[in-house]
Amino acid sequence: MSSHLLRILLASSLAVFSALVFGQNRALPPDRVPIELQQTASRAGIIFSGRVTSIVPTRAASPDRAATITITFQVEDAVRGVKAGQAYSFREWAGLWSAGPRYRVGQRLLLFLYAPSRLGLTSPVGDRSGMLSVDLQGRVLLPSQPGDPGIARSAKTAAAPLRVKDIALSLRRMRED
Repeated sequence: MSSHLLRILLASSLAVFSALVFGQNRALPPDRVPIELQQTASRAGIIFSGRVTSIVPTRAASPDRAATITITFQVEDAVRGVKAGQAYSFREWAGLWSAGPRYRVGQRLLLFLYAPSRLGLTSPVGDRSGMLSVDLQGRVLLPSQPGDPGIARSAKTAAAPLRVKDIALSLRRMRED
């Protein structure tokens, strides 16, 4: 076998191996994006994945003002309304936190937020349905049990976890169509 042919074979094998091991950014076919996720995305003004960097409560300055919580994320994957790499802060009404903390510093999430209101407040679409955990490998953890917080996993997506990058690309493409 010639050395030129051997180099071509080696380069091809390396490319195939890299694609299998590291994956490629590819849009999911429409039947792999859960319908619940598509519906949540259609109602969201802001969609991104990122890591919580700070949580700051703010007391009401006067009786006609509401107490709020400012949550800041480092945006990792931007889909709508933000840019990748930016620090993005949003405010929620503090009353949403009455049942306990909604976020924690260091937490990685895929968020679907409503467009901010006239008062500059927002929250996840469908409350906890718009807050999906992301694991260390960058995969979205879709709850499989009915009643779990988050979007329920459909039968078509139960076989394999969904990568945030693939979901983001698919949601961008759906919006373009």
